Amino acid sequence: MRVRLLCLTLALACLGTLPAAAQGCKPAVADSDLVSAGKLQMSINPTLPPQQFVDEKGELQGLNVDLMKEIAKRLCIPLEFIRMDFPPMVPAMNAGRFDGIDTGMFWTEERSKIAYTVPYAQQTISITVAKGKPAFKSIEAVGGHKAGVEVNSYQERWLRGADKEATAKGAKPIEILTFTTATDVIAALRAGQVETGILIDQTAKEIERRGVVEITATGLGGAPTTMMYRNRAVAEKVAAALTAMKADGYYDKLFDKYGLTKAPESTFAIRGPGPK
Repeated sequence: MRVRLLCLTLALACLGTLPAAAQGCKPAVADSDLVSAGKLQMSINPTLPPQQFVDEKGELQGLNVDLMKEIAKRLCIPLEFIRMDFPPMVPAMNAGRFDGIDTGMFWTEERSKIAYTVPYAQQTISITVAKGKPAFKSIEAVGGHKAGVEVNSYQERWLRGADKEATAKGAKPIEILTFTTATDVIAALRAGQVETGILIDQTAKEIERRGVVEITATGLGGAPTTMMYRNRAVAEKVAAALTAMKADGYYDKLFDKYGLTKAPESTFAIRGPGPK
């Protein structure tokens, strides 16, 4: 009931279902493996350019959007994106609201035990400040200051762990403020509510390119980026599609287009045990 009430409070803005690529192709995913027969439903948090964002027309754009569209095309199954904030995604997926999560989350061993994770890229973390503000060159330098970070994220977990290590060595503790989305973190940074924003590196680079923030340290807390699925068979089909995309060059071309860091593997697979 708690999950149901939580999910009902979300403003879920669903896009129309995208059709399968070709008429007459045979779907690679059985209806019995899907939440809703005949379509693949993926949640996405479109607040992290260039991975996923909403353009001036209100349409979803970004690497994760294009990547998932191509996967669905190769699986010959219509795709539906469900826009929502990140924190409730995992409980909503496990409650059977949709099939998977396509929002560029960091892979962790803990996450690999609650769903079927398919790592597909690499990512690190950046320290950012508003344009013209004093720079923080290390996490130790952030001690004694206010830092904004997306709630319930790998970035928050990394920041709290790094802060704990730094304070154990004599640094001042960081005042950590959490926000629902990366967009909220950036807004708080610009408003002076926090002195630094802790962002995934590709988002930080994009926002810096737009002249909004400055990156003062990057390459921190590196980890694979993963998709998550509630059904093993669906995750296996997605991994196979990614492997084919890597082999025929589509994967490299797409990552080069958006300037994101590719996974070192040439073969993709579920990582971790999945739920028991």
